[in-house]
Amino acid sequence: MFSCGTIQKRARSGAASGRAFTLVELLVVIALIAVLAALLVPALNRAKEKAQGMQCVSNVRQLAFGWFLYSDDHNGRLAYNLGGKLGGKDPAMKTNLNWVNNNLTWGLDSDNTNTASLTESGLGSYVSKNSHIYRCSADRVLSDDQRKAGWSERVRSYSMNAMIGDAGELSAKGRNDNNPNYVQFFRITDIPRPSDIFVFVEEHPDSINDGYFLNVYYKNQWIDLPASYHGSASSFAFADGHAQLHRWSRASTCQPLKADAVEFPVLLSTSDTADLNWVMERTSLKPGKPPTND
Repeated sequence: MFSCGTIQKRARSGAASGRAFTLVELLVVIALIAVLAALLVPALNRAKEKAQGMQCVSNVRQLAFGWFLYSDDHNGRLAYNLGGKLGGKDPAMKTNLNWVNNNLTWGLDSDNTNTASLTESGLGSYVSKNSHIYRCSADRVLSDDQRKAGWSERVRSYSMNAMIGDAGELSAKGRNDNNPNYVQFFRITDIPRPSDIFVFVEEHPDSINDGYFLNVYYKNQWIDLPASYHGSASSFAFADGHAQLHRWSRASTCQPLKADAVEFPVLLSTSDTADLNWVMERTSLKPGKPPTND
């Protein structure tokens, strides 16, 4: 027979054997979780970056489609792409005739958040007034003042090639005063090989202001800089309708994605111009000289 003392002793023994993990066991589990997290987080970040890149390419492709529709509605004429004079401090004049009607800043100006400056402008109705396609989801760069004001993002990440479209007074003579020896494309039929000329580009948050993406031939400097959110790459849409991510090869192109982090123009040595040359070769062409496929 079992005595009460024996039963109590076995009960206590059973209770002891059914306790939770020991401290050592808990530490081992925590260590394993930390290792798994260290392995999974980079993979998840890469997946998120890839998804954002694909969405960004989709955005510029949709903008390019709207650009085509605008041209069809205007007898082949391309959308207005107004900008500022080279060397001047003033960006594009404000008008809803332009493909976009905002000048982004690091201040609290309403242009930074007003989606009507996109949807009520030149291309707005041709992209179903969808303000979301004007901004890359990876672009959440803000100034300290903007963050303190509770903002989550600015409204635009993309600009248009300065040599595409009617640039107003800058192109009143049939050429662009900023690049006078190169062709300004006023009509879609002016572009002899559309797959070689880009229309839209994802621009660096520190150089984007108006919608006019300007760099100048034979100057080793970035005036306007492409973005590099997607693993050191930027999205482009071309005049034939295709869109792609282009990965940069030079560290000088991948400037910090922060407010007031870059000193413009970004001066380049002659051995550091590969990325700039790639962009300029797809910007325009000299009269009578088609762009290369290289």
